[in-house]
Amino acid sequence: MADTLALRRRIKTAQNISKTTRAMQMIAASKLKRAQHAALSARPYTDALMTLTSNLAPKQTNGQIIHTLLGKKERTCKTLYIFIGPDKGLCGGMITNLVREYSHVKKDEKASFIAVGKKLEGPLSTSRKLLGAFHFGTTIPSFGQVLPIIEIINNEYLNGDIDAVKIISTRFVNVFSQTTQTIDLLPVVFKEEETSKKPETKSSSIQTLTVFEPSASELLPELLKRYIEVVIYQQFLESYASYNAAQMIAMQNATNNAKDIVSDLQLLYNKARQEKITKEILDISSAAVAMSA
Repeated sequence: MADTLALRRRIKTAQNISKTTRAMQMIAASKLKRAQHAALSARPYTDALMTLTSNLAPKQTNGQIIHTLLGKKERTCKTLYIFIGPDKGLCGGMITNLVREYSHVKKDEKASFIAVGKKLEGPLSTSRKLLGAFHFGTTIPSFGQVLPIIEIINNEYLNGDIDAVKIISTRFVNVFSQTTQTIDLLPVVFKEEETSKKPETKSSSIQTLTVFEPSASELLPELLKRYIEVVIYQQFLESYASYNAAQMIAMQNATNNAKDIVSDLQLLYNKARQEKITKEILDISSAAVAMSA
């Protein structure tokens, strides 16, 4: 039977771990509400900006691309991948899923990378084409964190060093579900309106006239710039909300597991203690019988 002193030490250790994970669970839960609100409230703005840009900017005019960020190009066939993850761990499989995605795309010899988050900086540092590494932070991301990434994108994309930019991050679905996603950031390609496939009706034959002031060509450059900034910032918010949700669930599971271990060890301790007491009683009884004989 196990030593009672060793069992008491193991029980105390498991109880301390349970208290620590419980505290981390409460901290993550307190941050999650604000993070979830920030991520969900920003989605309608991002979607509306996407709709406005797609309505404002036809990709081609007379066969010519009207802006460098619009349309598909084939120059160097190089892609820049932006990985967004947390600075800290203890968040279940969130970081593992991002690293798994990196193991898939790193096979592309022409790919270059930007790492956001300390936990991703290590795995991505093995690549010789790591263009930059940034800390994610432990609070709600600020919009200023996007600007250095935008600068790298402008230098690489507008100079023709890369042809495409993709973002790999974690999308916040709900508290219990977060999924890894890949977003095509550049070139900006909008889905074609398939109006020709639909039969004409009275309602579809009505044309809506939209007047832009200033002109659409003047609005387009700043609108595209704003769109790219907002899309990247939205992924920061999604990743932050996903991290807090994943950490809360992971710490809750760890707390429950620690309590189960304490219960099992307590049962072993009680058995060992009862066995020790029974053995002492038998020794005393044997000695008494021997003295009375």
